Amino acid sequence: MTEETTKPIQKTEEPKSQPVAENQEKSMPKTTPKKPETSKKSTKKPEVVFIGNKPPMSYVMAVITAFSSNGTNEITLKARGRSITTAVDTAEITRRRFLKDLTVTTIAIGTEEMPPRQGQDRARMVSTMEIKLAKK
Repeated sequence: MTEETTKPIQKTEEPKSQPVAENQEKSMPKTTPKKPETSKKSTKKPEVVFIGNKPPMSYVMAVITAFSSNGTNEITLKARGRSITTAVDTAEITRRRFLKDLTVTTIAIGTEEMPPRQGQDRARMVSTMEIKLAKK
């Protein structure tokens, strides 16, 4: 008889703990409306495409999709060192072949100090370039 009395007690404890979990889950969706507010703030910033070692057409597609999907009117291409030539090619291919209404608004150049590589003693200086493209 003791076995029978312990089983109903366990069964009655489990349903009591489940409604508490359901109440916690019901309170969770109340915090989710805060997330769309933060995403609205990020869409106001201009889009940035970082240029690396890929071929220029990869970045051209990134620029075209950024203009069409985000609804922004300005995109910045950022490149360092040997990638600067790829950034210039990307801007020119996009402007001349695909989006005829693009203009280069600003070009900014600079230098960044990179930490020393393994086995080297001093930091090195690397050239940087930013190209801003905007729709007319």
